[in-house]
Order: sequence, then C-alpha cells, then structure tokens
Amino acid sequence: MGEVIAFPAPQSPGSPAAPEPLWREAVGHELRAERQESGRTLTDVAAAAGVSMQYLSEVERGRKEPSSEILGAVAGALGLRLVDLTARVTRTIGRVSGPVCLAA
Repeated sequence: MGEVIAFPAPQSPGSPAAPEPLWREAVGHELRAERQESGRTLTDVAAAAGVSMQYLSEVERGRKEPSSEILGAVAGALGLRLVDLTARVTRTIGRVSGPVCLAA
C-alpha cells in the first residue's frame, strides 16, 4: 500500500492555527442568541416552527445538521428571514476564522 500524506490546512500568514467553526455550530449559536434575546422558550419556538423541542435544542447546540426547510421554519418562527440568519452566521464564522487565501 501507499503512504498516506496529510495536507496542512491553509493559514493566513502570521496567524496561529485555529479550527474553523462548524456551520451547524454557528447556526445553532445564532438561533439560540436570537431566541434568548427575544425572551422566548424552546417550547414556544419549536411549536411555532413545527419541530420538536428536543430537535430544536440539538440544533441550537450544534449537534444536528438541519435542512434548509427546518432552518427556514425556525428562523421564521423567530421573525428572521433565512438570508438574515445566513448573513449572521457568515459574519460569525468570518470573525473566528478570518479570511482564507488559497492562491499561492
């Protein structure tokens, strides 16, 4: 058999290696922050979105990878458009990981 070669992840010059956050974790963080900021409970938002409270809890904790339909329903139950949620997640991930340069 051949040798397995690990390729290093691209890094910005001078920055320490930090793992990029997972999309599902960033989505969950933003959904939970919005829900808590609006003073709503998991039960309330889950019922409005048509999902179980347990499932919404797992989405908020970054344990589940929800479909776009579920994300749309939960975002809508929180008064957000899916594009607004996506923009928030993009900003969150951008702050944590910084720009990625793939060109040499």
